[in-house]
Amino acid sequence: MKKNKELARIFDRIADALEFKGANVFKVVAYRKAARVLDELVEDIEEIHKAGKLQELSGIGAGIAKKIDEYLRTGKMKKYEEATKGIPVSLLDMLDIQNLGPKTLALVNRKLKVKNLSDLKRVIEDGSLAKLPQMGEKKVENIKKGIELYERAQARLSIALAQKIASEVVDYLKRSAKIEEISPAGSLRRWKETIGDIDILATGRDGAKIIKTFTKFPGTERILAAGDTKGSIIVEGGIQVDLRIVPRKSYGSALQYFTGSKAHNVHLRNIAKQKGMKLSEYGLFKGRRFRAGKKEEDIYKALGLDYIPPELREDRGEIEQAQMHKLPKLVEAKDIKGDLHIHSKYSDSNATIEQLARTAEGLGYEYILISDHSRSARYAHGLELKRLYKQWEEIERLNRKFIRIKILKGIEVDILKDGRLDFPDKVLKELDLVIASIHQGFTKSVTERLCSAMDNPYVDIIGHPTGRLISSREGYQVDIHRVIEYAAKTKTWLELNAYWDRLDLNDINLRTARELGVKISIGTDAHSIEGLSWMKFGIATARRGWLEPEDVVNTYSVDRLLKMRKRLRPFFP
Repeated sequence: MKKNKELARIFDRIADALEFKGANVFKVVAYRKAARVLDELVEDIEEIHKAGKLQELSGIGAGIAKKIDEYLRTGKMKKYEEATKGIPVSLLDMLDIQNLGPKTLALVNRKLKVKNLSDLKRVIEDGSLAKLPQMGEKKVENIKKGIELYERAQARLSIALAQKIASEVVDYLKRSAKIEEISPAGSLRRWKETIGDIDILATGRDGAKIIKTFTKFPGTERILAAGDTKGSIIVEGGIQVDLRIVPRKSYGSALQYFTGSKAHNVHLRNIAKQKGMKLSEYGLFKGRRFRAGKKEEDIYKALGLDYIPPELREDRGEIEQAQMHKLPKLVEAKDIKGDLHIHSKYSDSNATIEQLARTAEGLGYEYILISDHSRSARYAHGLELKRLYKQWEEIERLNRKFIRIKILKGIEVDILKDGRLDFPDKVLKELDLVIASIHQGFTKSVTERLCSAMDNPYVDIIGHPTGRLISSREGYQVDIHRVIEYAAKTKTWLELNAYWDRLDLNDINLRTARELGVKISIGTDAHSIEGLSWMKFGIATARRGWLEPEDVVNTYSVDRLLKMRKRLRPFFP
């Protein structure tokens, strides 16, 4: 489906460029229509192309079909290059700014030599933009608002921050307003790793009063809108939060609609259409007759589908599986019996092992794995052997003290630049579980080093396999598919690092791992007591990756967990 989106974007850009140059309006409309068709298309355009059925799509004529064929065969489109010739890319990118259309952009480019966002801000500030014909202060103010929205969209929120703010707003409204039903929606409810604006949906008898209460949320910096059914505020940090009040009768259909994703919703609407029904945020209708909408479950049931959890709603096959009643039974928080990646004061945490064990016991865990850094990680106060042995003694003493939880001896052993492990096998075999991770040499033979580590019978888990940091780092130069395949071959577990700025493996790679039979270990990588709460992000990402309890080793009892180690299940020929 990737090509659908690529082509939609290309045709939209052609339309933008033609409008910028003052081309015939009918040509512009034709490309806009093609873009819309491709963006909403639920079938894969490549499969339609292979079947020779491009022109059977409504809105796709011979000329557009020829251009689609050219792009799918060559990866290029001459018309795109022709249309955008002479227009700087930075200028075209500005068309994503709300309230700034191609004609306006062409005007400011021609009259004020604006070529990028910095230029646009400059002519706004010096007043020259407002002086252009048919411009004026009001239009300039709308463009300024569009720039604010554009820049905010470029810097998406982490799932952790978005979830924190949404929870605070929801809790506040439950306490302060007469709310009947309330839930976050959008990509936050689907637990995507980054979020745009925060959307919240609610029902209540007096919408205007609820919205008024919402605008008084502590931390509100600016009120953008406050109507009878919708309010928008900016909270600390420039983050936008939107609240919609919907009729109780339509709450389920509205929640389904505003949760998304867009592709998932389009697919559902097409199924409804095939059944002679219409689906919208107001409900599911057969003619004028209301069929469903009070509950989300009723929408899916009326369309002949099992209920699809929000985390799966990305149009990646979940609808087809729901039609066949074959959706996975996703892992849940109640299934998790332990955290398999925790740091203590022995390396770079601020928490003692006893504090960590007591907190984990309070979470209902049966075990935790203390996995401090090995000696080469000097920046993290990595453990020399003397301190490692001292740690073992403390763990043994604490295990005699604690009754309901088992503290497992582990290490996050560095995979060195030459592929060797930071500790010899005679040390590793004394540990309950070993995580092997790369913390140095991100571009040097990473795939080979990870595979070499997996050849070691005492390496149970590969930590944060791609090395990414969502906010700042793409990660290692690694062939992750090859790593997943090698993990399947060697029966090594791969980590889902639940730290919200890693979430590594991501949902796509987790699904690949599941398909290849690789078991997943979830670890918070906590360096504090508070870090243990990150497990929820790992569970949500596991669910987005279609993982069931059996796919996640944290759901095993401590006895089963230790019996599943590959040192007890030889894989060597």
